[in-house]
Amino acid sequence: MKKGRGSGACPSAGVPDQITEPNSDGSRSDGDSAKEKDVLPSPGELENIQLKPSSETHRKKLCGYLNKLGIRGPIKTWKSRWFIYDENKCHLLYYRTAQDINPLGSIDLSSASFDCKVENDEGVFEIRTPNRVFTLKAISKQAMMYWLQQLQVRRWEFCSAQSRFPVGSSQLVNEPLAGRINVADDEGFLPPVKTPTEVVGLQAASLPAPQTATALQNISLKHPWTEIQNTVYNICGSKQLWGNDGNVFNFSKFQEDPEQEAEVEAQCTVKETPEDGRMESRLNLFRKAKWVNSSLAEEQPRERNSMDKVNVLQQQMLTLTEEVKSQKELVKLLHKALEAAQQEKRVSSMYLTAAEDKDRLELVRHKVRQIADLTGRLEALEQEKKELEQMLALRDSHIQELKEHVQLLMEKNHAKQQVIMALTEQRTREHSDPLQEANAVTAETLYKHQEEIEHLKDDIDAYKTQNQFLNSEIHQVTRLWTRVAENEKALLMKCAYLQAQNCQMESKYLTVLRKLQETLCSLPSSHADLVRNLIQEALQWDVKDGADLNLNPVSEYDEYGFMTVPDYEVEDWKLLAKIQALEMKSNNLRSQEVVEKPLRDRWNSIGELSPSAELKSLIRSGIPVEHRQRVWKWIVSQHCSYLPDHYQRLLRQSKSTEHPACRQIELDLPRTLTSNRHFSSPTSQLIPKLRRVLLAFSWHNPAIGYCQGLNRLAAVALLVLEDEENAFWCLVHIVENLMPADYYSDTLITSQVDQRVFKDFLAEKLPRLMAHFEQYQIDVSLITFNWFLVAFVDSLVSDILLRVWDAFLYEGTKVIFRYALAIFKYNEEEILRIHDSVEIYQYLRFFTRMIVDGRKLMNIAFNDLNPFPMKLLRNRRRIHREELETELCELEQIKAAYVKGRAEQGSQGLEEIVSEEEEEI
Repeated sequence: MKKGRGSGACPSAGVPDQITEPNSDGSRSDGDSAKEKDVLPSPGELENIQLKPSSETHRKKLCGYLNKLGIRGPIKTWKSRWFIYDENKCHLLYYRTAQDINPLGSIDLSSASFDCKVENDEGVFEIRTPNRVFTLKAISKQAMMYWLQQLQVRRWEFCSAQSRFPVGSSQLVNEPLAGRINVADDEGFLPPVKTPTEVVGLQAASLPAPQTATALQNISLKHPWTEIQNTVYNICGSKQLWGNDGNVFNFSKFQEDPEQEAEVEAQCTVKETPEDGRMESRLNLFRKAKWVNSSLAEEQPRERNSMDKVNVLQQQMLTLTEEVKSQKELVKLLHKALEAAQQEKRVSSMYLTAAEDKDRLELVRHKVRQIADLTGRLEALEQEKKELEQMLALRDSHIQELKEHVQLLMEKNHAKQQVIMALTEQRTREHSDPLQEANAVTAETLYKHQEEIEHLKDDIDAYKTQNQFLNSEIHQVTRLWTRVAENEKALLMKCAYLQAQNCQMESKYLTVLRKLQETLCSLPSSHADLVRNLIQEALQWDVKDGADLNLNPVSEYDEYGFMTVPDYEVEDWKLLAKIQALEMKSNNLRSQEVVEKPLRDRWNSIGELSPSAELKSLIRSGIPVEHRQRVWKWIVSQHCSYLPDHYQRLLRQSKSTEHPACRQIELDLPRTLTSNRHFSSPTSQLIPKLRRVLLAFSWHNPAIGYCQGLNRLAAVALLVLEDEENAFWCLVHIVENLMPADYYSDTLITSQVDQRVFKDFLAEKLPRLMAHFEQYQIDVSLITFNWFLVAFVDSLVSDILLRVWDAFLYEGTKVIFRYALAIFKYNEEEILRIHDSVEIYQYLRFFTRMIVDGRKLMNIAFNDLNPFPMKLLRNRRRIHREELETELCELEQIKAAYVKGRAEQGSQGLEEIVSEEEEEI
């Protein structure tokens, strides 16, 4: 049998890294069994290690005896255990006795909560961990409150120490944690409980362990190896450490010779023999002796009279007697197991030593016969068990019948007794003094009421104490939870910041590769091959799998089905798509906690919607996804009167009569939002809804019918509002309320007016850029006309597009002008660096997709471009409309004159031809 640690190494002076804790099923939740792990420090070692003399204020060790509720099959029993608190790991270790060296298990208090219930027995409280509930019982109510209060303080101190970040942490993390306290404040919920020195503390180690009904009841059958180790240590310690007086706590000889322990440690370190286990146990005993002797020297007077020594010896003798009884019973159990193992060993030896196969076959047959015999006996026992169960069921039913009969008789007897008592009281009242009877009844009633009042007072006191403790526990747990939440938030912010920095670095790296890609022709062949390889590796890297902890992943599609990163067909632009993805992820990570979360909190606090400056500011900042549908419905309802059954009537009309625009609608459906997965396939579910919405609108507004561009407006409305009738009314609101008249007419006259107005604004707000366009003869209306017609659909990335639409639906077309100017302002410097008209047109084709910072674009649109009054926009529209109408009239006159001239020229030519024919005749 091995002793101590399996490795035979010297025990270290520190606390082990892992402390095991037994589960309810007997398995260790925090580690393997005692065989496979280092032996944990005993209470003596922990005291010797942790309570070293220092300049700090001396603190009493939290230890003592408690009863722990154990489960043995269906039976629950109380077992006496010695508990000691490990300050290094915030674990509550428990042993069978204070003299044991290896713990039976531990309770992790760092994530535990405490509870005490009035309905439980006195001194019973619970420690609730995530894995298990431990029920403990103190000797008194005062001891229970002392343990609970001390455990709360130790838990708070440990969690406060663990929540501190190491020196040199990022300022981003340390700032939210500044000004925190490290110790628990005096909440005032529960007054300090006086220390019960007779049952708690080091002095309690010298007292005998509380006795149980049987000696075997207190033994932990789940941990036999630990029990054997503790027994061996105790026996060795008794032989080596007891003096002539027989006092196990008299270790003065070890204190007088301090070199003895050093000698044992040296032997334990140098020797590598089978005696290492004994050397280790000897060193444990030395340390244990040192702890007990020093602790008793602090708690008790050094001089004892002879009577005290006799009492201590008697108590020790009783303890050891009970110890011997329990060990004898344990040895009996082990003997039985050993006999069975030896019998099996003999049979196996006979099988192995058999000279011939016949002998081995005979042994096997014998074993088979034994198995068959045992099987038969087992079947017979099973049959007997079934018969006994049937008999038991019959007897139970018979007993139940008898119980019912007895209950009936008792009820009859009770009724008769009540009648007898009533008659007796009536007879007594007839023969007694009425006043004396009233006094007797009053006195008896008063006595009962007094007893009830005393019981109620006791219950009130108990509930007050419980309420005070639970308030203290709730307050402390809430503070711990708040601290953990703040730490987690700070760490997530730091992680997001670092990921954003990483994305920026990768984006810059890809930008450098793109610059090199443009100059491949001028590079040497070896350098060009290297750049191509680097670009190929960069294209194979996936942004979604860039980090193990992806706080804000950039998926291929967003919530509405739009592609978040454009899929460029040109090979040279694929690297540009990667750069966009990284920039987008970096911006999302940076704005998640600083901007998006506060904005979402403000939206969550808004109840019923009503027009206001605050709502306008919030809508300009962007509506969160979870609120966008509700806000869009409210905006449309403010400007459109929903006619009941109007949409269904239009659908019925479109089914019965084919609209002239039906063919054009069918041609445009497959070309609608091809980058959105909800419209990319002809079999998509939203395609039929879009068809119905467009047909209904063509019948609703015959003056317009259908115009190319309405399909994209209706598609965006469908994606957000989901319901096709709501999308129909949203389209009506855009065309009939937000956009000026004739915007979608056959002539598109108002659309052309807006292009002229926009050029005026562009010259005023961005004169350098407009001069640059004029220098290279760039007509921006070729690019911006489609922006105004479909409100930037298919031009901006989806996140920015929907923010533009949020403000557009609420404020009108002025928002389109603001954002169109902001887009050019956003990319002004890049455009000014291009000095070729073809390259400028190529850049303007896709430069809107390069915008990934929606917050920056919004600030430019609503802050940098101010003032932008609506009155000025109306005046410019009126002026340019008059000019355009005049120009159109002139064109119509020129056209009419041209047609008239062509007609006259044609008739004159016809007369000449006829005259020539007549002459020929």
